[in-house]
Amino acid sequence: MSYKVVLSEPAADQIRQVRDKRIQGMLLEKIRDLADSPNKKGKALVGDLKAYRSVRAVGQRYRIIYQIEEETVRVIVVALGLRKQGEKRDIYKLAQKIVQIGLAD
Repeated sequence: MSYKVVLSEPAADQIRQVRDKRIQGMLLEKIRDLADSPNKKGKALVGDLKAYRSVRAVGQRYRIIYQIEEETVRVIVVALGLRKQGEKRDIYKLAQKIVQIGLAD
């Protein structure tokens, strides 16, 4: 079964902010790959993001955080960016903020 992949507004902004076109292309390719069996890719998250999954991209540096909606057969990419553990700009912290303020859809 093929899922429809949708970018949230914050995720669309984040992909536009990637200046390196090669990296941007690799991220878009990985996002397109989520259309097939998204629940078998990446890993399930915990805590505030337990309804989401994360997949690594571009040499393990980037993370793509997404939610699977089985009823509508879609994958919503909520956020994507660099993993910077312990920093304010870490993609998981940004994703939590996006979800908390309701911009994930």
